[in-house]
Amino acid sequence: MSEVKIFAMGGLAEIGKNMYCVEYEDEIVIIDCGVKFPESEMFGIDLVIPDVQYLIDNQHKIKGLFLTHGHEDHIGAIPYVLKQIKTPIYGGRLTLGLVKAKLEEHRMVNDVQMIPVHEDSVIPFANLRVSFFGTNHSIPDSLGVVVDTPEGMVVHTGDFKFDMTPVGRPTEFHKLAKIGGGDVLALLSDSTNSERPGFTMSERTVGEGISEIVSKARGRIILATFASNVHRLQQVVDAAIEDDRKIAIIGRSMEKAFLIGQELGYIQMPEGMLIDIKNIDNYTDNEVLIICTGSQGEPMAALTRIAGGAHRSVQIYPDDTVIISASPIPGNTVAVSRTIDKLYRAGANVIHGKLFDIHASGHGSSEELRLMLNFIRPRYFIPIHGEYRMLKAHGKLAEQAGVPKENIFVMDNGEVLRCTRESTSKGKVPAGVVLIDGSGVGDVGNIVLRDRKHLAEDGLMVVVVSIDMKNFKILTGPDIVSRGFVYVRGSESLIQEATVLVKNKLVEVLDKKVKEWSELKSQINQVLKPFIFEKTGRNPMILTIVMEV
Repeated sequence: MSEVKIFAMGGLAEIGKNMYCVEYEDEIVIIDCGVKFPESEMFGIDLVIPDVQYLIDNQHKIKGLFLTHGHEDHIGAIPYVLKQIKTPIYGGRLTLGLVKAKLEEHRMVNDVQMIPVHEDSVIPFANLRVSFFGTNHSIPDSLGVVVDTPEGMVVHTGDFKFDMTPVGRPTEFHKLAKIGGGDVLALLSDSTNSERPGFTMSERTVGEGISEIVSKARGRIILATFASNVHRLQQVVDAAIEDDRKIAIIGRSMEKAFLIGQELGYIQMPEGMLIDIKNIDNYTDNEVLIICTGSQGEPMAALTRIAGGAHRSVQIYPDDTVIISASPIPGNTVAVSRTIDKLYRAGANVIHGKLFDIHASGHGSSEELRLMLNFIRPRYFIPIHGEYRMLKAHGKLAEQAGVPKENIFVMDNGEVLRCTRESTSKGKVPAGVVLIDGSGVGDVGNIVLRDRKHLAEDGLMVVVVSIDMKNFKILTGPDIVSRGFVYVRGSESLIQEATVLVKNKLVEVLDKKVKEWSELKSQINQVLKPFIFEKTGRNPMILTIVMEV
């Protein structure tokens, strides 16, 4: 009897990098392909993507990449991964619009087959069949994915919440009930807000809050939010229409979201309402609303540059109202706080989520997660999309909802659940990370990161010396250069002592007729490292350059 294999290349015990696979015999269905933003110790790294070596090795089995929605943690890795594997992409209209823009940047748009789907689409393969159900999230065209296997259905919720007064399409509750009435082998469900009690606030409440603030503001309004939250953008446009304001947009991702959103009909505004940011001074302050990126305090984003007085077109005026309609992603809290402080210092009136209801999560809280479990009634449950504590909390919710404890699997990336209706077992596939640094993909590994960490913490000392290897004599040097360790002009005595120490050691070694460069460098390091540590308590990276003349 063949088993259904369920595993994640990313997305378990972490926020981001979502990529899940369902395998049966010679068919693999992939769900999502996202990025994760680098952690603080990943110096110089731009993005983190899943290692897909297992999928490269099993390319012949891959039937398709199915996308739940268009957020970066679900589509951001596509241009990098699809250079390594070939597969058609299935997704909603907005999702594919955002993917197309990414592929155009990478000049890959003609190499990838993109197939639009909706909640009633069905994609059949030899053993597997993929269908969908409409969900509600903070971006339109969000879908749950059902992979029908000979052992039963594997249901992936995508990111979801049960918003009873949604902006846009409601959740397809009737379809969830119908799926739960069938033979559900396993449920993979979003765990982001599993620790948060109750229900998540409705997006419509956020729109009402923004509308109230806009109507009371005297001067210009600068609003920062996630570019992908198209429903939120439409509500901001509606508030601007009510208050007779023009809209200007700053930020590449925001401009792209507006362009795609308007093309697909998700963002609608009267002709002439959208103005160029360079022309805002042609209008009085109470006629302008600026929508920008930077709600997460990103260093180069529009709001951050405006707060620091570094933006070409926009400076903060005393009567400006700045609305930050987003909550900080874990790890961004300090950067967001710094931006808010700068805005206050510049004289703006700042309104953010801690003070007003101007942001609602797109993820369901604990009661909504319980409700999903009760709708679907799975045989096996795998919490996904969250840090480990969130997965554990979701597992407890599943137990309370009646799933037997032995049928709840809190897993790590690369762990495989092999299951049939009667039995389960565990396995492993390779699943690591690939680091993106500029245009380099995967060429920065642990050793390079370790060196970058060392340089960032303790700095660098460079020792340069020229040697006559025929006569075993020092011709010039040693010269010692410091970068990020000590300021040379302020530490002449330390550098001088270190230079004498290195010179004496070199003379001693050369008297023994040592010719190997590696030995010379090793001897310099052995004498210099303990001396520097004793004098400064620091351990800089020492780079020795020996030139033979």
